[in-house]
Amino acid sequence: MSNTQPIPESPLFVLIVGAGLGGLMLGTILENANIPCGYDCLLVSRPKLHDLLRQRVPDHKISVGKKVLRQDEHDGKVTAYCSDDTMYECSVLVGADGAYSAVRQNIYKQLDDEGKLPLSYKAPFTIGYTTIVGTASHLNPERYPELNDKCSHFRIIFGNKNDSSYAVTVPDNKICWALQIQTSESKSEDENLDWGQESLDTMIKEFEESPCAYGGTMKDIFDATLKKLISKTFLEEKVFRTWYHGRSVLIGDACHKILPGAGQGAGLAFRDAVVLANCLYNMKDNSFKSIKSAFDNYYKQRYPEAEMQLKKSAYSSKIMFGQVYNVNSLNEME
Repeated sequence: MSNTQPIPESPLFVLIVGAGLGGLMLGTILENANIPCGYDCLLVSRPKLHDLLRQRVPDHKISVGKKVLRQDEHDGKVTAYCSDDTMYECSVLVGADGAYSAVRQNIYKQLDDEGKLPLSYKAPFTIGYTTIVGTASHLNPERYPELNDKCSHFRIIFGNKNDSSYAVTVPDNKICWALQIQTSESKSEDENLDWGQESLDTMIKEFEESPCAYGGTMKDIFDATLKKLISKTFLEEKVFRTWYHGRSVLIGDACHKILPGAGQGAGLAFRDAVVLANCLYNMKDNSFKSIKSAFDNYYKQRYPEAEMQLKKSAYSSKIMFGQVYNVNSLNEME
């Protein structure tokens, strides 16, 4: 007689892909039958998500303090040359290095040298706002009772000068916050693009006496935020039309920088990564022909969504920043 205990049966859980008439009807029936279905929208602070993903990559595969200066191809390989005189050789070079991607700049330099770079590619990003983001920690739930709620709260306060601030409650008694500051036409480009700590401190100080959406002032939130968890970025938008050349390819902000109004920046990058990984996995061999085919397949799947999200995010951001707000504007987003 076997002593093996039967494995407890896990409850049935249904995930429905698609929300057309059929999907919604099935969801309604399953809801009435008390069969779990659907998928909750979960919020997590960016530093925590970054740490979570970072833990999945072995330490020996990550090099820090590197700056890629250029890349070139030879003998069926691509080599990246860094500022510290190190070099790395690979079959495929992926530029996931943000809006000011060195990999993209090198790709476009190669195209320019070959006389294949359109003039429009040399145009700068459109910059309308500067954003400062941070995560306040160790907050008192008695002072901010929304922290006790299992659901996150998202609130915006519009200023008098097309400036705004928003705050989101997340687990572990934290509040993620952001300040939106319209780029000044009276200031020089260098002033608007100043990344220095002094510039950052000055901008934060301008919001210290502003009301916090959860009570008190924003200074209370700033004081509860570690300086290393505060960063400044520029709200730029542009979708590049060329995402690869030779054995180099771009993902994320390196090929499409959108405004944050629809909250799709990170999501686009994640989906880029998934699609590119699938395309590389499905290659027949490591030949340049297969690599080019994989890049082409990746681009065809991802470019249309990037274009669509650029338009949606631009309009959502106008609403979020207080430039447009009425019932018709919401209908236009459908």
